Amino acid sequence: MKIAYLLGSLNRGGTETLLLDVFRNAAANQLDAIAIYRKSGVLEADFISSTVQLYKLPFQKNVFNYFFRLRRLLINHGINQVHAQQPLDALLAWVATLGLDMKIVLTLHGYDFQESSLGKMILSFILKRTDTNIYVSNTQREYYKKKYRLDKKKQRVVHNGISFEKFDGALDSTWGATLSRTPSSNNLRTELVLSSEMLFLGTVGNFNNVRDQLSICRFLKLLKKEDVSFYFVFVGKKVDNSADLYDDCVNYCRQNNLLENVSFLGSRDDVPDILSQLDAFVYATDHDTFGIGVVEAMAVGIPVFVNDWQVMSEITDSGKYATLYKTKDEQDLLRQFLLFLQDRTDFLTKAANASSFVRHKYSIEKHIEKLKKIYNN
Repeated sequence: MKIAYLLGSLNRGGTETLLLDVFRNAAANQLDAIAIYRKSGVLEADFISSTVQLYKLPFQKNVFNYFFRLRRLLINHGINQVHAQQPLDALLAWVATLGLDMKIVLTLHGYDFQESSLGKMILSFILKRTDTNIYVSNTQREYYKKKYRLDKKKQRVVHNGISFEKFDGALDSTWGATLSRTPSSNNLRTELVLSSEMLFLGTVGNFNNVRDQLSICRFLKLLKKEDVSFYFVFVGKKVDNSADLYDDCVNYCRQNNLLENVSFLGSRDDVPDILSQLDAFVYATDHDTFGIGVVEAMAVGIPVFVNDWQVMSEITDSGKYATLYKTKDEQDLLRQFLLFLQDRTDFLTKAANASSFVRHKYSIEKHIEKLKKIYNN
């Protein structure tokens, strides 16, 4: 069984991070695959150095030429199934493989809330013409199945997977009696000139319409009013088509005298090291479909605070492995966070248990295993 993965660009994002982990672990997990992408990006060199052979196939003026080139590439490599990561790529694959004995698989990584009229037309058309649609959470699958009246037999869930090896170098492999962690050699406290006693908090995620960093900013204002000495880092880039979300957060922090307590670090390639140094991780979402950043923070073994969006309840086992607060309710987040500051023992124990839980449930090996079962069926 040989699979061709279709990607758009190779920029840094949740989908690209997931696929890069899949490709790096493909050979070790007997996944026979190639990848075809349309646009370059900052992760291009990383993808090229993975164990999967990559082909760049950009659009040209004559779109029919793209279909011909894609069809020829798939035939020459003896592809059995094409796995698209976007509805547009699934549509392109469907056209290019007409008359061929190749199955089309589509993974939906997001919701359709922000789709254009054309995007929704493509989505509605292709969802009923693929052989299998994959969702990254049960919550997401139920949404699409109900809205588009899809055949339930063709709708499958494969939770995102994470290659936890990249975290092992940043962490001590065991928790001691004091539930403390070994400091990272790449010390962000030193970079930011912070004392070792400073409460160090953070979040990870690009500033786009999926996340709600402004709610975190409002929480930080309340935390400062409580005379808590803290420093908070936002890790994630300013996204061009939603730049106002980033600007609103910066302006809010400026207007409320928070910039001495906050840094906007932009996109970073040392997230595992950063997470390993935090005292706690705070996250807010409007409509994540999974939450890779949340799972990564749980894997590190630090206390996680996340709003009670359905998906977050799903991946944290209804709050068993993280602290859920009411969505867009910074007062509730503050209340629960102050409990953490009063006595951290229970929170740290929950965090240690969460690390074991997510490393078992959301490993990249388990992700690839579930994909292979779908391909083979």
